[in-house]
Amino acid sequence: MGSNEQIYTVTMSKKEVVAAVLPVQDHWLPLSNLDLLLPPVDVGVFFCYKKPKLSFGAMVNVLKKAMAQALVSYYPFAGEVVANSVGEPEIFCNNRGVEFYEAVADVELVELNLYNPDESVEAKLVPRKENGVFAVQVTELKCGGIVVACTFDHRIADAYSANMFLVSWAQTSQSEPISIIPSFRRSLLNPRRPAHVDPSIDNLYVPISSLFSSKNSKTDNNADEHHDDDDHLISRIYYVKKDELVRLQSLASANGYKRTKLEAFSAFLWQLIAKCASTNTKNGKVKMSKLGIVVDGRTRLSNGNDSMCAYFGNVLSIPYDSKKIDELVENKLSWVTNNVHELLNEAVTKEHFLGLIDWVEAQRPEAAISKIYTSNKEDGPAFVVSSGQRFPILKMDFGWGLPIFGSYHFPWGGKTGYVMPMPSPQGNGDWILYMHLFSDQLDFLEIEAAKFFMPLNWDDLQASA
Repeated sequence: MGSNEQIYTVTMSKKEVVAAVLPVQDHWLPLSNLDLLLPPVDVGVFFCYKKPKLSFGAMVNVLKKAMAQALVSYYPFAGEVVANSVGEPEIFCNNRGVEFYEAVADVELVELNLYNPDESVEAKLVPRKENGVFAVQVTELKCGGIVVACTFDHRIADAYSANMFLVSWAQTSQSEPISIIPSFRRSLLNPRRPAHVDPSIDNLYVPISSLFSSKNSKTDNNADEHHDDDDHLISRIYYVKKDELVRLQSLASANGYKRTKLEAFSAFLWQLIAKCASTNTKNGKVKMSKLGIVVDGRTRLSNGNDSMCAYFGNVLSIPYDSKKIDELVENKLSWVTNNVHELLNEAVTKEHFLGLIDWVEAQRPEAAISKIYTSNKEDGPAFVVSSGQRFPILKMDFGWGLPIFGSYHFPWGGKTGYVMPMPSPQGNGDWILYMHLFSDQLDFLEIEAAKFFMPLNWDDLQASA
């Protein structure tokens, strides 16, 4: 796989709508306070399979039939998002169905340049959702391999919820009972009476209206001052060896404290991004760098309640911290990792999530958003790390074997980077890294830490398609 632009043709051969085989009565499902913190962005995910014994038509029929059955339990995915009387989004559970596309691509599996998903995957293999909440595209490649890809509305589901559905879809395709029956009990995330909000929440989230007033206060000249043709985020996928992760974890741990691989990696990347900024003459005035980490609140809110483990929706917070670039560059990795650990400790509590729910309630019906998502490059580099270790690559067997590769594809807009580490399809402790950062940052990483950030190629996946 090289980094050159990949040109191939994808032809849509069929489009239809797959609805739940047993529709429920039309009803409205409100979003929770935590759902309301998500902007209207779509998340993509795709799985690559070597040529199976079944025909393409037979596989598509299996996928459609299983989806129609899985949507009985996961009926919000067959609905649509509409605004209620105060302008907030809600799900109209009307079983309008899921957009299902069939396509043919004149490229072989091993020719796909997965290192550069913006060229090989974006708007080619991962569908653009036109309506509804969820869309699917199944593409037959020239070699007979197939790619199964989905796009879903992030306001409706986080990665945990989407993974639940994907696994249930695969289980249903093999006539197995689904392992998790989803819960849509919004009462599990009800605000408290009386509410109690820690002031720290104001440092992490902000009403959207305040962003507009802030932008309007700037002159057009200031807005254009930092314009750059390369000033946009791009996506890359890397392969990281287990040995490199173990070595990094050892370097990041000190004074008898063993840090997790995610903490060590987040600190390592934070330090490298800061170093990139310090050496970039275009960023001469940049003094700070921000790191956010996505935290799932299910285990924090469960209290032994199994319903929370099966809860479908968003149960996320994005705590972040800002450090001086000089500090990040000059201190040891263990010092940076300790700061990452402290950052997480402040948010991995029940009180944090209850306070966040209460905070949103106090803002409604005004929309709010994570502050780090609204960062500008001129303010200093900012990125978010989201752990994808639950990515169900080893459970996505629809009846013709496990995928040889799978990944999220999430170019989420804005100027804040996004990084998602996922397990390798080999299940050997290696990582797949989906990274959505600025091109100068990615170029720097590949030079400064070439042994760690290895551009993905098919040899890493031991593919023989």
